[in-house]
Amino acid sequence: MNNDLIVVAGGGGFIGGHLVEHFVNQGYTNVRSVDIKPLDQWYKVSEVADNVVADLKDKANCATACRGASQVYNLAADMGGMGFIENNKALCMLSVLTNTHLLQAANDAGVERFFYASSACVYNADKQVNEDVVPLREADAYPAMPEDGYGWEKLFSERMCRHFREDFGLVTRVARFHNVYGPFGTWDGGREKAPAAICRKIIEAKTTGGHEVEVWGDGRQTRSFMYIDDCIKGIVDIMHSDIEEPINLGSSEVTTINGLVDLVAEIAGIDVPRQHNLDAPKGVNGRNSDNTKIQQYLDWEPGIRLKDGMRKTFDWIAEEYALAHETEPVASV
Repeated sequence: MNNDLIVVAGGGGFIGGHLVEHFVNQGYTNVRSVDIKPLDQWYKVSEVADNVVADLKDKANCATACRGASQVYNLAADMGGMGFIENNKALCMLSVLTNTHLLQAANDAGVERFFYASSACVYNADKQVNEDVVPLREADAYPAMPEDGYGWEKLFSERMCRHFREDFGLVTRVARFHNVYGPFGTWDGGREKAPAAICRKIIEAKTTGGHEVEVWGDGRQTRSFMYIDDCIKGIVDIMHSDIEEPINLGSSEVTTINGLVDLVAEIAGIDVPRQHNLDAPKGVNGRNSDNTKIQQYLDWEPGIRLKDGMRKTFDWIAEEYALAHETEPVASV
């Protein structure tokens, strides 16, 4: 029902903000968006939603947020790109309080469905040592050897969702996100992920005329990147599915980091010499999403092409960069 209360935890963040916008655009009239950041720091602010500033690591705040809710989507986490999560493991682990307290509050409030945003960082590191990557299947999370800090929090929280479903009957759904990107995301400051960071560096190179860009690692790391529109569709479809196990939500279109730099340079219309910083955080050598299960369950998988999504992302970051630096926006070609 369009007047049932939907709660989006982390609604002031990148994915959460897009999700709130989706529900509002679909005609939902009772959406509560909750985030720890001051309202002026939210990525998107809906004039229709009930926008609440609260720390959801606090159990009492979770109880207030979930009161009267039909659905809860938990996208709240202290996280960022590889540079952030490798240097802030304790902060990432503390997000376990948010999901645990939200599960308790949702169960106490009689919430019908609960969605948890997990991550491909839960996967066993031994499966990700080669650039010639074998796509990760859901079973590859065990035996457990996830990304230290952030990955362990995600894997633990997945188990909490499972046990609340098994022990208390709370319908929980879990998706493992693979590198979500798009407009209205973090693009500077240290928490940005590779697609946004590369866009910013190449925009800066074209703006200043200093075309050399720094690339973390040797650039041969392989990844897949999912555009935000695919992510939102996947979240909603998984939430209302019968999928009880954690499931991959990511594009299967694989590229190297060097290939991503080539793509953005082509969008910008410049050649970019690279300076490879081999001491910088670079994550695992290879990671891609095996989409067999999501195709079986939903007859769908994320399919927006990387070059199409990156062009939209580049154009948005170019506008933001120009505003921040009082320059003319760099045009894509």
